[in-house]
Amino acid sequence: MRIKGPARARGSLKLPGDKSISHRIAMLASIASGLSRVNGFASSADCQATLDCIRKLGIRVEDSGSGLVIHGEGLFGYHPTERPESIAQLNAGNSGSTMRMLSGLLAGQRFTSEITGDASLRRRPMARIIEPLSLMGARIDATEASFAPLTIHGRKLRAISYASPVASAQVKSCVLFAGLLADGRTVFSEPAPSRDHTELMLREFGTLVDGSSPGTLSIEARHELTPLDYQVPGDVSSAAFFIAAASILPDSELMLRDVGLNPTRTAFLDVLGELGASLRTQNHREQHSELVGDIVVSSAQLRSEPRGTLLSGGTIPNIIDEIPILAVVATQVEGRVEVRDAKELRIKESDRIQTVAGGIRSLGGEIEEFEDGFAITGPQRLTGGRVETRGDHRIAMAFAIAALIAEGTTEIIDAECATVSFPEFYESLTMLTGPDTVEPVP
Repeated sequence: MRIKGPARARGSLKLPGDKSISHRIAMLASIASGLSRVNGFASSADCQATLDCIRKLGIRVEDSGSGLVIHGEGLFGYHPTERPESIAQLNAGNSGSTMRMLSGLLAGQRFTSEITGDASLRRRPMARIIEPLSLMGARIDATEASFAPLTIHGRKLRAISYASPVASAQVKSCVLFAGLLADGRTVFSEPAPSRDHTELMLREFGTLVDGSSPGTLSIEARHELTPLDYQVPGDVSSAAFFIAAASILPDSELMLRDVGLNPTRTAFLDVLGELGASLRTQNHREQHSELVGDIVVSSAQLRSEPRGTLLSGGTIPNIIDEIPILAVVATQVEGRVEVRDAKELRIKESDRIQTVAGGIRSLGGEIEEFEDGFAITGPQRLTGGRVETRGDHRIAMAFAIAALIAEGTTEIIDAECATVSFPEFYESLTMLTGPDTVEPVP
């Protein structure tokens, strides 16, 4: 993909459905007792992988034209649909969310599941879910002890009290999902709050989730889920790319409609606000215990604190997906922006610290790389170049925005990997920046 800059971004956009919520609604609807209707389900390849997996587990999923109809079969209603009938053969594609969260439901079934993924996913460690599931009585075989493909031998599970060493919504979801199938009350805690879509949605399905103790959740086992009708809001992580574009491109103004504004997902907006971004949210309402609204953003002169802006500690889990686009924003901030405690980025779809640093440098920018983050001092003048995405969707989209700032033409290598999370990204970018900005490579 070739992208010409400099450009501006103006207009209004309704984003595709939230990916985090879409994964969860598909999984929970599949084990509910009856038929659920889901509107606004994410179009991403990752979320389609989740649908493919539950279909191979015997769940009927229909596209009604206006949304999905998911025929839930109850807590223990999964069954393999392909031969041999005793083993479920599943492929999560590039989706760590699918593999990590669905494993919690597979661990308590009455059959064996083999779940794999693409080359990128097979390089991402799964020890963080294997440990708690093994403590619950599951038997899981993995390559080199902690990598996919995973062979999950379904067994009767026992409840545990588990303190996760990392703040991770995927680990939390995996343990709570397994807790639904276990004997007794499962208790989960983590060192910092992670996104809370799972506990909110479990309550919507009628399960008994107790969060009265700070930092701790407990779930009652064997409680049947009540099917429901669900509207998925727009994805705030996808919105981040356009929010960044409108903030740093001159003469820009955007309205992003019907976006999920869950407080555990909006730390990126808070960071931009602290840097002086001109943005506001409006038309707030609640859907299924999730806050939803519109985001209005326009061009602004961004500045860091006099001594620089440090993003670290408990902030990182809630901006982890937005760090690549935040790095692009940092090149246009007056002053220093430093990211620390983000070593998790090394084991994402790519080594995102390394690929971000490579992308910035390929556009003539400067970045200081650390083992657990990076530092950028701006504003910097970027020029067109050639950016390697390493097949990472968030790198592709982040540097498409960087290309709009740069002078000249930038080529994004393997730009199509953006379809993993946002198939409509380049079409939306063209609509907001003009027909001559984005050009496919012949």
